[in-house]
Amino acid sequence: MIGKNKKKQSEQTGMDKPYFQAEQMSVGYQRHLVVQDIEITLNQGEILTLIGPNGAGKSTVLKSIARQIEMLGGSIYLDQNELNRMSSQELSKKMAVVMTSKLRSEKMTCEDVVSTGRYPYTGRFGILSSDDKKVVKEAMDLVQVTPIKDLDFTRISDGQRQRVMLARAICQEPQILILDEPTSYLDVKYKLEFLSILQEMKHQKKLTVIMSLHELDLAERISDKILCVNGITPERFGTPQEIFTKGYISKLFGISSGSFDEKTMNAELPKPCGKPSVFVIAGDGTGRNIYRKLQRKNIPFATGILFENDLDYPVAKALATEVISTESFEPIKGKTLEVAKVTLSECDHIICCRPHFGTFEKANEELLSYAKQLGKIIK
Repeated sequence: MIGKNKKKQSEQTGMDKPYFQAEQMSVGYQRHLVVQDIEITLNQGEILTLIGPNGAGKSTVLKSIARQIEMLGGSIYLDQNELNRMSSQELSKKMAVVMTSKLRSEKMTCEDVVSTGRYPYTGRFGILSSDDKKVVKEAMDLVQVTPIKDLDFTRISDGQRQRVMLARAICQEPQILILDEPTSYLDVKYKLEFLSILQEMKHQKKLTVIMSLHELDLAERISDKILCVNGITPERFGTPQEIFTKGYISKLFGISSGSFDEKTMNAELPKPCGKPSVFVIAGDGTGRNIYRKLQRKNIPFATGILFENDLDYPVAKALATEVISTESFEPIKGKTLEVAKVTLSECDHIICCRPHFGTFEKANEELLSYAKQLGKIIK
């Protein structure tokens, strides 16, 4: 299937010569096979993300591409040149690598660490020219680590360290960047800034990026291509739209507790079990916080009437014992209202999240009036 995808993508782009290509690639440690038959085709300036469960082999694939460990089989081509035939000096000018392993940096400032990214361009004594120093400054400014340039690299936070290492990689002025879980130690602000920098460099400098990510929502947003790793052979390789199909992520990660919705990228904990004791009248995104609060308290609940394109609907499907729903952009049918009334009448408590209802929601307004007639507790 992966080979067919590769051929199809080549036909769509009209490019016969991809910038990065892996053919029949097999990786592992000390002849112990981890992943085989890896087929990757990337044009210059594309971002590829590897996803999959822990221990599936993502880091092994990246280390093999970076030539940190020897491949067990297959070939990799970078700009039509076979990777294994390139000298270390030549490769260091084309490829930069940021792995999760710690850098040995005793008594080095953050600026010192970033400056080591210029070593492929300096002489044997590693003396930086004025142009080299300018590149270092620009890289530090770009990832916003200039304020900490004089601090000891071993005494900064993990998040700061990750950004310093990105600046070091940028200093190499690479054509391809290899990153292993680059956002692991970053808070949400720096995750977005980090990935924005990659996207900016992709557009401005045609930087090609191959990385692994745990955050599936970010992978879906930034990636041109995604490789799914789980088991001896990669499962899927394609665009985010081709990867995030209904039910696939749960299968890839073996999710058995809780749920994941590929359409919304929502991950939810398991729904409470039992007969619903609470009925939630929601819609327009007003019910999600209530649903999750009830789940945390392990209270089974029902909800409705929700349109199937409503913001509340995916969370309701994941957490509610029963969801009364209706077709989008259509008036709510009388039969659906009757079902909702029956379910509501069997619940002990009613929660209404809505201050008012829209034109197509007269049925929900009637449902609330019916609850009041029954003398149910309205919260």
